[in-house]
Amino acid sequence: MIGLAARIHSALPQTQCTRCGYPDCAGYAQAVADGAANINQCPPGGAEGIARLARLTGREPLPLDSQFGTEGPRAMAVIDEAWCIGCTLCLDACPTDAIVGINKRMHTVIEAHCTGCELCIPVCPVDCISLEVETPGRTGWQAWSEAQAEAALQRYKLHGEHRRVDKLQANEPAPIAEPQTADTRKRSIVEAALARARAASQQRPPAPKP
Repeated sequence: MIGLAARIHSALPQTQCTRCGYPDCAGYAQAVADGAANINQCPPGGAEGIARLARLTGREPLPLDSQFGTEGPRAMAVIDEAWCIGCTLCLDACPTDAIVGINKRMHTVIEAHCTGCELCIPVCPVDCISLEVETPGRTGWQAWSEAQAEAALQRYKLHGEHRRVDKLQANEPAPIAEPQTADTRKRSIVEAALARARAASQQRPPAPKP
């Protein structure tokens, strides 16, 4: 992004929640710059966020459009570990890799990395993820900070890179084994014979003492 879109992007909270109707904050920023989206579609930014975008675009401030959500305290995802089945669906859904875990093992949320985007909620098949209010009495940019926004953006970029690498690896053909030469075949046969001999010697009962 360059120019106005980049400035708009830097003014967004980077929660990557998609509530604005776009796949991420960058998509929304570009749409605002192009005149395809209004400046009042970002609930996490709240009224202050709208004021920032109004200054950048020269448009009149508007109330937050309720069809995209309401301004409120920042929430954090919490996993009920007793119900988690380790399906890993929330790991892919989390835009900042704030959830850690492995297949069929309990997952947990790293509090410092959670943006409260809520994207993990609908993908959980056992409804074991809930939201807890992290900033009672503080909403919008009062519940967030520039440092947190920058950290969330960097983690989102890493998340995208991880998913790109995973996709490439999933599509890679299996490596083709190099053809064996006569020497390597002979070495393999000798090594296999030695292994069998060692195994047999370990199983052989000890000779009786004289």
